[in-house]
Amino acid sequence: MKPLLVAAAAALLLAAPAGAAVVDDAAQALRGDPVYVHPEARLISDMDAASLRRQIRTEANGPLFIALLPASAEDEAGGSATQVALRLGRLVRISGVYAVVVGNEFRAVSTDLGSGRAALLATEAFEAHRNGGVYPVLSDFIGRVGEARQGPPTATGGSREGSSFWLIGLVVGGAVVAWVLFARRRRRARELAEVKSVAREDLVALADDVSGLEADVERNPEAKEAYSRALAEYDRADDAFDRSRSPRDLAAVTSALSQGRFEMETAKARLAGKEPPEQRPPCFFDPRHGTSARDVWWDSPYGGRTLVPACEPDALKVEAGEEPDARKIPVNGRERPYWDAPSYYGPWAGGFFGGGLLPGLLIGSALGSTWGGTTDANAAAFDGWGGGDFGGGDFGGGGDFGGGGDF
Repeated sequence: MKPLLVAAAAALLLAAPAGAAVVDDAAQALRGDPVYVHPEARLISDMDAASLRRQIRTEANGPLFIALLPASAEDEAGGSATQVALRLGRLVRISGVYAVVVGNEFRAVSTDLGSGRAALLATEAFEAHRNGGVYPVLSDFIGRVGEARQGPPTATGGSREGSSFWLIGLVVGGAVVAWVLFARRRRRARELAEVKSVAREDLVALADDVSGLEADVERNPEAKEAYSRALAEYDRADDAFDRSRSPRDLAAVTSALSQGRFEMETAKARLAGKEPPEQRPPCFFDPRHGTSARDVWWDSPYGGRTLVPACEPDALKVEAGEEPDARKIPVNGRERPYWDAPSYYGPWAGGFFGGGLLPGLLIGSALGSTWGGTTDANAAAFDGWGGGDFGGGDFGGGGDFGGGGDF
């Protein structure tokens, strides 16, 4: 029997903490307006907010979002203003710069300015206008972001020597480009081989789970019907595996794997005279465990306390203070938990859960960059936030993350 693969029908939607309305509301507003001022954080006037919007349109040279929020927003996002900015970016899902004033703290993160650049610009703006209040700091910050995006001026020259150097540079540059393309092809081939080896394990695991069931379902029409649906999913997934030419193609494999496993569990339930299980996402800790039984609060090493779907044995472990055995996958010859994998594993992982994003769970994990259906460009941009851009200062309080100070 060939390995059985499945198509996931249920999206993985992890509940946000109770009362998490401030940050979510801000994110929803920012999708249509680059400046959001919460009613409890009116640190600038409506006229100032309108001025910032005009300045963003004319000077920012790219997406830039500003949110003024009450201090309570920190509790919703992990306890810091920086986490508020990060969460806004992951909810809005538009590559760019996100600046927040949470309570009296000014922080900024970016996906397109490079490592630490947003932090530096936020701190410079804060230091330059710390005595002027919130609006001058934000206005100056917008201008600095726009200038940073323009880049340094291009040097010009008309001499023959300059032309010669230009030609030499062109030849050298062409060689470098060729080497980069070759290295990229090798890297992509290695990445595909890694992910396909993991997907193959999933196929074998499901085949082992259902071996011997074919004869049993013949005596139960309902079980046989579910079993037939699982086999159809297997055929679809097997074809997808054979056709896969990039890690992105493997999302179809794990999607089919999830649905097929659910159909097999339905068949087993029918054979036992029980009702089929509720259609839920697979177990977060290891999708090979099958359909999750319920959600459980788990202390993620990146996203803090997070609600995840789990099979009953893993749920009991978490509630007992134990750490379930997470699915391990190979990365450059070493094994890592799959939720801490490089971004090229994202489609494979997302296929199990219908492409659903795990909000706040994968902060620090590259998988967070590709779950949720973003484009490749946006996905890469959200992977790491430019190397950890924290910056700014506190409007009346102590600074942290290397930014700002006291008024």
